[in-house]
Amino acid sequence: MTTQVDIKNKFLRIQKALTLKPLLGLGTGISKTRIVNGLSCETREGDWVFKTDMSKQVGGSATASSPGALGRAALGSCLAIGFMLWASKLDIAIDSLEVEIQADYDDGALFGTSDNYPGYLEIRYLVRVKSPASREDVEHLISVGEKHSPYLDVFSRAQSCVRQLEYIKSEKS
Repeated sequence: MTTQVDIKNKFLRIQKALTLKPLLGLGTGISKTRIVNGLSCETREGDWVFKTDMSKQVGGSATASSPGALGRAALGSCLAIGFMLWASKLDIAIDSLEVEIQADYDDGALFGTSDNYPGYLEIRYLVRVKSPASREDVEHLISVGEKHSPYLDVFSRAQSCVRQLEYIKSEKS
């Protein structure tokens, strides 16, 4: 089991390396997603494989989580990991930590029957922390963790999305 001391030591090592060579922190994540059957998808990134699908109600097979569930999981786990990283760095003991993501949506936008945005209308998150530390220390930790959270940033700030299309004409008609 990884302890907060182990996490802190690795955090400090990476922080020092990135201070000395900031270019080490730059990179590009690449994942490839393909339709497997109907609405079922398989996404590969490195050695990892993720499956997604939609409910039977909308034409999927319900064989895996929806993209929305994975998106909420990405935000929740990024926040939880970030809070634990910073708790370790700041020497704030954590007995338990949980992040609950609540996201409001309007499926009418997906199906063209609503003028709302097709993304989330609002996202709320509840952080549950059990710690012997003071409330002030925990609130400081959460604020620092939020400031450095990649996926809180992705969900909070408009990102540039650049589409490219590679069209391959098939022989089938």
